[in-house]
Amino acid sequence: MSLKVGMVSLGCSKNQVDAERMLYKINEAGYQLVSDAALADIAIINTCGFIQSAKEEAIETILEFVALKNEGRIKHIIITGCLAERYREEILAEIPEADAVIGIGCNDDIVSVIEKVTGGEQLTKFGVKEGLCLTGKRIRTTLPFFSYLKIAEGCDNCCSYCSIPKIRGRFRSVPMEDLVAEAESLVEHGVRELIVIAQDTTRYGEDLYGKPALAELLKKLCSIEQLKWIRVLYLYPERINDELLDVIANEEKIVKYMDIPIQHCDGEILKRMHRHGNEEELKKLFTHIREKVPGVIIRTTLITGFPGETEEQFNRLADFVTEMRFDRLGCFPYSAEEDTPAAKMDGQLDEDVKQHRADIIMEQQMIIANENNVKHYGEILEVVTEGFDRYGDCYFGRSAMDAPDIDGKIFFTSPKRKLVPGLFVKVKITSVMDYDLIGEVYDESSK
Repeated sequence: MSLKVGMVSLGCSKNQVDAERMLYKINEAGYQLVSDAALADIAIINTCGFIQSAKEEAIETILEFVALKNEGRIKHIIITGCLAERYREEILAEIPEADAVIGIGCNDDIVSVIEKVTGGEQLTKFGVKEGLCLTGKRIRTTLPFFSYLKIAEGCDNCCSYCSIPKIRGRFRSVPMEDLVAEAESLVEHGVRELIVIAQDTTRYGEDLYGKPALAELLKKLCSIEQLKWIRVLYLYPERINDELLDVIANEEKIVKYMDIPIQHCDGEILKRMHRHGNEEELKKLFTHIREKVPGVIIRTTLITGFPGETEEQFNRLADFVTEMRFDRLGCFPYSAEEDTPAAKMDGQLDEDVKQHRADIIMEQQMIIANENNVKHYGEILEVVTEGFDRYGDCYFGRSAMDAPDIDGKIFFTSPKRKLVPGLFVKVKITSVMDYDLIGEVYDESSK
């Protein structure tokens, strides 16, 4: 019987795509994949190392598997991903129970690493960051009807608070023909929704074609038959232009949903973050987007408690959120990451101050989200079925207004017909529950 291999992948969807490519190689090598890594012979923890909370989650997960190994329930532990790339030999020194620590540039070598640890070798293996393969077959770990399409790796923005360029390396785009071929293959295998991701999707193509090429890529993806929804995440505000907005507005398959992380609105703070813009420019941008793409759902992310953030600057941010009424919003307290310029800045704030300010923003957003949701009373929305909630005795899914894992759900009943994941149905909204909507199937014909 072949050895059983399980993987826990933490962090973002970009890391998840890396995990899926490793899983494919492991499966092709003849190992038996199991969905629960605690039941495997070999557990791979594909870590995130972006901010302190993510690092803590990664360490806690690793230590859980160390305990399983000490109990004799698993045989080997391999650590991959951003935490492994960031801390390298330190991890093995601190956690000697790990059998291997592998940098992202060596993901393609995962099978040989497994062979070595099962042969009794303990090792670290690191290559150049640019060695991370940007193409290749995957065993998808999402629900079968949607998939992430990673169009680039790394980042050249060098925001002062961010460790990603040090971890993931320079920005590098995947050739357009490779992405279209990958998307076509995904659709052939049942994918109806593609979620386009990168550290900065709006920068796509600059390194390959000498100019941004996201709009052109999206038009090519829209030509794929059987693909229903295309969703684009991580659009940087300073690179959003009318060409891109026109494509989003006019292409039927592109959902009118834009994820635009701005981090703050105060010009001085943005400057210290090594980001562009100010409050006035951001207001003009969002007004323009809403004019160009009627009915657009805008999601953003914010950071509170950046070094030197005054009470006045925070209040300006809070007022900005109230005025702009974002449809979706996440707010996080600043995390001082070692080896980043921001961590060395004067004016570091107490953790409780940073968290308190983030809580205030999210309390504001809860009110805004509830008011926005109430407007959907009586509307009939197209919803993709994701599963059945046996506790609530109802189905759940998402409309085009919601991205998986980060936004709300729609819970709905279907008294006349049993539904399966991936089925698109019409749902009439009858109630609101926090960030979620409640409804019932209105027209059960699928599309």
